[in-house]
Amino acid sequence: MPSSDTHSETSAAKGVGLTDLIRGVVKMAPHAPGMIKHAPGLIHRPPHAKRTIGSIFQKHAAAHPDRPFIRFEGRSLTYGEVNRRVNRYAAVLADNGVGTGDTVAILSKNNPTDLMVVLATVKLGAVAGMLNYNQRDKVLSHSVSLLDATVLVHDPDCAEAFESIPSDALPPHVFDFAAFDEASAGRSEENPTVTATLPASTKAFYIFTSGTTGMPKASVMSHNRWFANLSGIGGLAVRLRHSDTMYVPLPLYHNNALSVSLGSVLAAGACIAIGRSFSASKFWDDVILNRATSFCYIGELCRYLLAQPEKPTDRQHAVKVIIGNGMRPEIWDEFAERFGIERIVEFYGASELNLAFVNAFSVKRTAGFCPLPYKIVEYDEHGDPKRDGDGRLAEVGKGGTGLLIAEISERVPLDGYTDAEATEKKVIRDAFKSGDAYFNSGDLVRDQGWAHIAFVDRLGDTFRWKGENVATTEVEGALDSYAAIAQSVVYGVDVEKTDGKPGMAAVKLREGADLEPQKLADHLYRHLPAYAVPLFIRVVDDLEQTSTFKNRKVELRDEGYSDTGDDPVYVLAGRDRGYVDFYEDYPADVANAKAPKG
Repeated sequence: MPSSDTHSETSAAKGVGLTDLIRGVVKMAPHAPGMIKHAPGLIHRPPHAKRTIGSIFQKHAAAHPDRPFIRFEGRSLTYGEVNRRVNRYAAVLADNGVGTGDTVAILSKNNPTDLMVVLATVKLGAVAGMLNYNQRDKVLSHSVSLLDATVLVHDPDCAEAFESIPSDALPPHVFDFAAFDEASAGRSEENPTVTATLPASTKAFYIFTSGTTGMPKASVMSHNRWFANLSGIGGLAVRLRHSDTMYVPLPLYHNNALSVSLGSVLAAGACIAIGRSFSASKFWDDVILNRATSFCYIGELCRYLLAQPEKPTDRQHAVKVIIGNGMRPEIWDEFAERFGIERIVEFYGASELNLAFVNAFSVKRTAGFCPLPYKIVEYDEHGDPKRDGDGRLAEVGKGGTGLLIAEISERVPLDGYTDAEATEKKVIRDAFKSGDAYFNSGDLVRDQGWAHIAFVDRLGDTFRWKGENVATTEVEGALDSYAAIAQSVVYGVDVEKTDGKPGMAAVKLREGADLEPQKLADHLYRHLPAYAVPLFIRVVDDLEQTSTFKNRKVELRDEGYSDTGDDPVYVLAGRDRGYVDFYEDYPADVANAKAPKG
């Protein structure tokens, strides 16, 4: 088995012991009544049960109509107000042909309307297709085509993205927010009758993920799987009270926001405070303005907050518990102490994965616990599961590091992607015995004992940066469409004190061509989301001519940006300055959020 990411592994938590679990149980004691209520939902969720996101939301609205549900920029909307508006929105969608199983494409930045269109959609038994507003042109058009939506609703703040979609790729019915609100005026405010009839197996969301290769894929989130987040993460681990407010600075097209955070809120009948966008310098001001007692995070967000100068607002908030993934072990204690956080509920999951780990026992420096069946197995130099002479997989030893795979069964079904072929590529069959099936997470984890893991690295042709999965083939496509580049290979590289891996590209220029770094940056920003634009460009004389470049890519990744011989290396300064010559302090500037700019 190849060596793992040394930095990640050595800084990961040591093994989890019985004493850690006992301490965690003591911390759980005050929350026991609520936890007992939610425990059955983690273990037994019959797919035919008439229980959906829409039904649980409207039950809260009926029981507590005057309780705040959405808070945005300090202003609150109650459960009753939101439910009435959601029902009007649902009437508009129904009149435009949206019924059970249909899709509503939603292209929006964070705001209350975004969430209310989602709720209106799922109340009808339709699927909310959560488009990534960072995508453009061919990539966004591809995403829209995957949805095969009946209606598209778009935010005027996403005009640049919307206008990049060819008219022939749009659904039959398209509304901007103003037109949608106008169409909803005077509509019925009664709950749609269909909501009460919907089984938990109904599809709820399409969440876009780059998967492991190629263009984005739409992973499926059923109501039943969403309830695993409500029960397992929200009810048993986060444990909000109805008087709590969870601040959500992550985009609602992100499962962390839409499934984990909204699930935690509705588990308690609490309030969700929607942040328009993340700003490290204004984060705590917005938390205080929205009276938040909790927030969701990705690791990068936490590191940016720590990089800010200390100020009084660091402790003038009411936040006691946070939920997210990617908190690096080496900043765990520092973050908790500086900002007065009592519990860090780290979890591990993926949009397409059929299980999740969550730090329910409040153990430090762990991605948490999972009671569902999984294995951690040996892998080869390409990141694929390694089979022995009998064609079976081998588990790593206790405390070992390996590839995480999740068992697929009737008890733990796989929703997968909208593309059945893409789903099948991630399924490992006959892994330990004939007829079994496992889902390949593509992630390297460390066994910490007592069903706990620490996340180590992401394998395969995808790397994770800024909380997003970046497919190397998508970035290579953008690079190869630049006139001066003959061929490119893209991979993620380690930058000390960062979360995830920023992109690096090795490029071969066409004969007689000049790279023109500023023009290259402009080209990439036009064709890629900002988080997918490579931070490092290495110009090489040649690239190994194989069908996949896998072997050469491993060498290039190992060499990174510091072992490049005489090859020129450029680094991304930002939108305005483009690429500049590599300088020694650039990795530190990236770690401290000083580069790239814009």
